[in-house]
Amino acid sequence: MTREDRRTGTTGGEARESRAGREIVAGVDGSPESLAAAEWAAREAEHRGVPLRLAHAWRWEPLDLPLVQDRETQERAAEEVVRAAEAEVAARHPRVEVTSEVLADTPVAALLDTLDEAGMLVIGSRGHGAVAGFLLGSYGQQIIAAATRPVVAVRAHDDRAAASPAGEILVGQQGGPEDSEAVLRFAFETAAARGAAVRAVRAWSLPPLFAYSPASLRLADDAGGLVPFEEEALREALAPWRERYPHVPVTEHVELGSAGQVLLTTSGEAQLLVVGRRARRGALGQRIGSVAHAALHLAPCPVAVVPQG
Repeated sequence: MTREDRRTGTTGGEARESRAGREIVAGVDGSPESLAAAEWAAREAEHRGVPLRLAHAWRWEPLDLPLVQDRETQERAAEEVVRAAEAEVAARHPRVEVTSEVLADTPVAALLDTLDEAGMLVIGSRGHGAVAGFLLGSYGQQIIAAATRPVVAVRAHDDRAAASPAGEILVGQQGGPEDSEAVLRFAFETAAARGAAVRAVRAWSLPPLFAYSPASLRLADDAGGLVPFEEEALREALAPWRERYPHVPVTEHVELGSAGQVLLTTSGEAQLLVVGRRARRGALGQRIGSVAHAALHLAPCPVAVVPQG
């Protein structure tokens, strides 16, 4: 029986069933970025009262090169990566049930497979700037683009990721209530677990002349203008989540500008930025969208990318 089983009084089978879809997975590879991701994931697991699983992807693929290749040595090294990460996380967070495993697959496929049971995946992210990559290089972007559950990217040496964070959960809201349901759910769940406030941001821009229609003008007129129309749209999207989480303080922020720009200019004091991602496929494969791309590369705090319908 695990520590969580003893706390809740459930049997092992019942606990496994109740944990399905709730555990947090962190991808680790021994790098500072991945250790920061594991630490963030452990704190989040503690806040939410769920297990943490550390995963490292490794698959033996002999190279067609005249080199000495020792499968057993490489396999032991892969196992040591997760064992070391597990020991460090467990020592810092004794109340969290921590497990680790080596996944015999490529990083993208392996980590995406963990989301069949996990509620969230946490990966490391490197530095700032438009040319910065993710922990797994191009793998990180592929994972985020294809994930069916939220993916959180955490940088190494980020004070807000390394310490008990303060500040708001900043979330971008677009479209109607159904369009932003998933991203608002994640933001409010996280804020409730952490005892934090939510700042919901809705960015808007003046539509081109040809985009105006009698129906859209009538809606704006009924609301008293374009700004009140956007404010009312944000209030409507937030209403069910305010009702579900009455103890979570909420600040509404409506601003003229591009979504990426507005979110980045308001993220200075945030402990987490939550953005949505719609399924898009371009000529070069799946894409994460311009807002998520800007947030992942330029936001000063960890970023959660939540897939939306």
